[in-house]
Amino acid sequence: MWYFRPMINAFDDHYYMRQAYLLAELAEQEGEVPVGAIIVQNNQIIAKAYNQVEKLADATAHAEMLAITSAMDFLGSKYLKDCILYVTLEPCLMCSGAIDHAQIKKLVYGASDKKKGVSVYTPAVLGNKVEIIGAVMEQECSDILTNFFKKKR
Repeated sequence: MWYFRPMINAFDDHYYMRQAYLLAELAEQEGEVPVGAIIVQNNQIIAKAYNQVEKLADATAHAEMLAITSAMDFLGSKYLKDCILYVTLEPCLMCSGAIDHAQIKKLVYGASDKKKGVSVYTPAVLGNKVEIIGAVMEQECSDILTNFFKKKR
């Protein structure tokens, strides 16, 4: 007997956020603020990174910045027009500016950052061309950050 099975997209926002989350866990293991980021083009991960501020002694070494640089290098382009950025924490103002300048088409983030996230300042930093989706794996992404800072105090 034949049964109808609905198509399941294995490459959905949750799948890619899970990949970014695994990078956040690596950051945590290295004593970095646990934030991971990946950049996807045509369902292929072309760049991945996690926070390396402490390791590189560089305040700009956020996961998003490192992933953007890696993706540009991979593509040989200063623009990421058909790319999607997945990051476990809402980008800060600096990272949002880079997202805008790189012309990333879609941003997907996990946890909101009520202190330094771009939405605290103005989402207009990202312009009108960036599609923004928040709260993907929000609880997991929030928990890893909360637990990290509890251990630090």
